[in-house]
Amino acid sequence: MILTTKKKIEHFTSIGWWGVKTIDDYLNDLVKNTPNKLAVVDPGNKTALCNKELLRFTYEQLDEKINSVAEQLLTSGIGKDDIVAIQLPNIVELVITYFAVLRVGAISSPFPVQFREFECTQMLQSLEAKAVITMDQMNDREYAKMFKEIQKDVPSLQTIFTYDESDLEGVFTLNLDKSTTIFEELNKYRENLDVSANDTFTICWTSGTEGKPKGVPRSHNEWLISASASVDGAQLSAEDKILLTFPLVNMAGIGGVLVPWILTGGTLVLHHPFDFPTFLHQIDAEKITYTLVPPSLLTAMIKKPAILGGKNISSLRAIGTGSAPISSWLITSWKDDHGVDLLNYFGSNEGATFLSDLYDVPDPKLRSLYLPRFGRKGFTWNNKVAEKFESKIIDLDTGEEILLPNQPGELKIRGAGVFSGYWKADEINAKIFDEEGYFSTGDLFEIIEENGEDRYYRVVGRLKDIIVRSGMKISSQEIEDIILTHPAVEEVAIVPFPDRIHGEISCACIVPSKEQVITHEELNDYLRNHNIASFKLPEKMVIIQELPRNSVGKIMKAHLSELVKNEVKA
Repeated sequence: MILTTKKKIEHFTSIGWWGVKTIDDYLNDLVKNTPNKLAVVDPGNKTALCNKELLRFTYEQLDEKINSVAEQLLTSGIGKDDIVAIQLPNIVELVITYFAVLRVGAISSPFPVQFREFECTQMLQSLEAKAVITMDQMNDREYAKMFKEIQKDVPSLQTIFTYDESDLEGVFTLNLDKSTTIFEELNKYRENLDVSANDTFTICWTSGTEGKPKGVPRSHNEWLISASASVDGAQLSAEDKILLTFPLVNMAGIGGVLVPWILTGGTLVLHHPFDFPTFLHQIDAEKITYTLVPPSLLTAMIKKPAILGGKNISSLRAIGTGSAPISSWLITSWKDDHGVDLLNYFGSNEGATFLSDLYDVPDPKLRSLYLPRFGRKGFTWNNKVAEKFESKIIDLDTGEEILLPNQPGELKIRGAGVFSGYWKADEINAKIFDEEGYFSTGDLFEIIEENGEDRYYRVVGRLKDIIVRSGMKISSQEIEDIILTHPAVEEVAIVPFPDRIHGEISCACIVPSKEQVITHEELNDYLRNHNIASFKLPEKMVIIQELPRNSVGKIMKAHLSELVKNEVKA
């Protein structure tokens, strides 16, 4: 299923940014050239999660398991352009599933394991999915049973597959060892199967923090462009052992780890759900060289070295992080204490790809605060993704491009790694792409000048996070970044609160640090000491135990705002 325009394909192919090899073609090369190399490893807590044995496969063994599952899908009627929903944790079976679906020419649509009947029904109906691949049970949740109940509301859903021996009627069990190594039926089918690098590989989903989730189709070529940024930024090679800690359902997992692993031919070690002792054990036992870790955990490991529990993490050479601000102190501390370089990522399912790494932004202070101004002519960067898309910032009021520093506006992007539009959303797509083909990201950026050069971007926040108080715009993230530096604050989220006079005011939802206390007055005094405008001061503050987050860890601000409006303490 090719959703990209012919004009776009011809353009990016003619200039050499898009090729003809699919992601599976890259895997086939690895199987041929390094058949006995360790390819993929299960998380250490897999048995506790879903009562399945731990698996470790070489590239040759992985290829055989993929063909086994692909043949079972084929004989069950799954073929070219069929859409297969997948709800699995980060286990070896998930990696196998992605490639098995691809080998019969179908399209994978991964669902976060946290999604339940409401979200899954919506997405299955939108996709008109033909099949679901899941587990019978994970922890105490019965996934196959849930999909059986959903099936009556999704006419297209013909088959439910599980990697367990299920007793449920109409649920088909996938067996990794069912087929022989001959795979006659699959090989015969693939002789006439036409899957190009411009076909859709996945349909992932926006986080759904507000409103209905939107499907994000991406082709092989689009994923390969985004993945190349991580390969360059982390200097990944066949020698790397990569630990995947983020769910394998979106840009961080697929573009940040899965496809880079296939491009470089190292070893992929899976982890899910996040468990700190298991995480440390995997780094030590598997000699992990690269992983992804959220800023809060990076900070904890530096401030409290004892929590490492004596585990050896000296194999680590680089860590990717993002989704929240990091400090230059954190970057310097990891380098000084452990010899590890931190990469500051900013990306999206739709194709935004920015990262500050050691090579393009060596200064820890700049790397913590800013992103390279990728997508602009006149700058030279080590990361090759910088030249494969374009970026600009647009004034929210005038619609004109902003060319001067320190003027926030909406980031717009277009290029080889940017998707072609949301799934079955013509009305939305007509609004989010401008007449020049730039995608409106909804992210607020500004140009930053350093040493006489406007080489950097700064993330100001999300457009939907703007609070308008009597016509004056307040960036939630701008205020959050300052509040996070207060020693008594563990986490914070600024949300709007309705006000009869001003329309809306800002409310600071504070998770205090352990055994710390902070008052509303102390908070605002702290902000005043940072010389911010008085209209930006939070006019309401609530103390909460934890911030509500969605399946990929993003704060659900819409939900939090409703809690505050109803004066419910989360």
